[in-house]
Amino acid sequence: MKIRVYYEDTDCGNVVYYANYLKYMERGRTEFMRDKGVSFSKLHQEGFLFVVVEANIKYKAPAYYDDVLEVSTEVESKTPVSITFATTIANEKKCLLVSGSIKVACIHESNRRVCKIPPAISERLA
Repeated sequence: MKIRVYYEDTDCGNVVYYANYLKYMERGRTEFMRDKGVSFSKLHQEGFLFVVVEANIKYKAPAYYDDVLEVSTEVESKTPVSITFATTIANEKKCLLVSGSIKVACIHESNRRVCKIPPAISERLA
């Protein structure tokens, strides 16, 4: 997916503030799942939530105000209760800016405990 860097995303030097890459990675995960036919809204209605349990980010180069970024997301690994997503963020010149992974665990809203990922979701990510 493509994301344009807005002024609000930057620090006083017009460089993307480091924590905003987590937001971009979140958007990438959401769009990846949507492309696979998975609706987080529907999952929430069924009581399933995905919570971040681990985040790893490597910063390679800066992005600047008004840049257009390409966010690429894929499943790196999956267990019965968690999914690890790998994400890369590059600029229009295909320069790698950020790489990282986010591990999410499935919990059930009723007790806030880890539970198995619904089979329909696992099948779509196979």
